[in-house]
Amino acid sequence: MLFPTLLITDDDVGFRETLRDVLEPEGFRTFLAEDGLEAFEIVKTEPVHVVLLDVHMPRIDGLETLRLVHEIKPKLPCILLSAALDEMIIKAAKELFAFSVLPKPCTRKQITSVVHNALKTAYSF
Repeated sequence: MLFPTLLITDDDVGFRETLRDVLEPEGFRTFLAEDGLEAFEIVKTEPVHVVLLDVHMPRIDGLETLRLVHEIKPKLPCILLSAALDEMIIKAAKELFAFSVLPKPCTRKQITSVVHNALKTAYSF
């Protein structure tokens, strides 16, 4: 895997683009999605190695997107992000086998570290 591909899903265009601007210089290809439905379509049609999902989005939230993604790609690491984390979200994320849950905002070091760990764990990369 020469250039791992990340799918960044968030209804906040500024946050999506900021994550892209942080992660592309790290050597990642990125796809951007504005909601869970768009993310699910990308996962079905493109080679994605890690999915980053905002929890609170219109149409389909991050938890439901995680469930749908794992129905078709059970081993695909998904990282949830939320500005409103609580125990219920964390518990639901664990039950749906999220790779990690991060608070928003997160630091450059936090996000790059979690993405690299997800790649190493899932693909020995």
